Amino acid sequence: MENPQPNKKNKIPPFDALPLRAGDPYLSAWGLYGEDDELGALRRLDDERVLDAVRGEVRCGYRISLNWPLNAQTASKKSFFQRALFHHDVIHKAPRVVNDDIWTFNSQVSSQWDGLRHFAYQKEGRFYNGVTLEQIHGEGFEKGNTTRDGRSEILGIQAMAEQGIVGRGILLDFHSWRLAQDPPIPYDPFKTGSIPLKYLKATAEAQGTEIKFGDILLIRSGYMAAHNEMSEEELSALKDVMPPTFSGVEQSEEMLRWIWENFSAVAGDQPSFECWPTQQSYSLHEVLLAGWGMPIGELFDLEKLAAYCKKEKRWSFFVTSEVCNVPGGVASPPNILAIF
Repeated sequence: MENPQPNKKNKIPPFDALPLRAGDPYLSAWGLYGEDDELGALRRLDDERVLDAVRGEVRCGYRISLNWPLNAQTASKKSFFQRALFHHDVIHKAPRVVNDDIWTFNSQVSSQWDGLRHFAYQKEGRFYNGVTLEQIHGEGFEKGNTTRDGRSEILGIQAMAEQGIVGRGILLDFHSWRLAQDPPIPYDPFKTGSIPLKYLKATAEAQGTEIKFGDILLIRSGYMAAHNEMSEEELSALKDVMPPTFSGVEQSEEMLRWIWENFSAVAGDQPSFECWPTQQSYSLHEVLLAGWGMPIGELFDLEKLAAYCKKEKRWSFFVTSEVCNVPGGVASPPNILAIF
């Protein structure tokens, strides 16, 4: 029940017009919002659309956090993709009865938004709007676009922090939908495999969920439910597999068309959002992050949200997510709430 075609109010070119400029990478929309744009698809979340989301979705004030604990992977002393685990020191400021604490962690070791510095078009070596690795790592590369210590902050997560990722969210509870089929559709979140677009559309249809342009898409694949049932020994063994394997949304032009025509940001409960490793010559990360400037959320804890949506028979809500204001940051914990 999504918008079948972009319209003038949506202010985006048709999918078939991508890439917008000859010679640009596959399906890219570089230049759509200007050569120096660092927000990309988040510009779909304009004031009018956010206000409509508040008016349409906030009815009772009930709030649900979608943040997995920052230390969720520390018990097995390993993480997927070999990312630095969360470490927490509590410091007694003796002789006063006062405590401080210090956190150190990889910004993608728990719930996260991938920012636009994270993943480039691999063949071309270009991030969103053509930014190069040298521009990101060069000190003082561009006047007026540097951190206080002189390092480049181009495409940093601080741009997303300015107004947050805020708007109407929808949950597609694929995990519940597949289990309700006769027979249930098999699915292993820890093996390379794809969730076809037809299944996501069937989930939306079964839920009666209307998709509106600019929505923030959340997909419950079943990864977190499976993860919560596994022992630390089982998880530790899986974390030793390199490259790691995960199921996620399929890599296809049909999937990309659907995302382009409907959403401002996408997220899921799994470590990679998409099938990993990719089954195509490209990955969704390339097109979404580097091509469109569309944030990808991963490892969101959608279990409580799914239970509440099922209870209320309502799978849309207001989303507020304030990423950390780190100039030049690559990714960030989402600090995200669903509000009903």
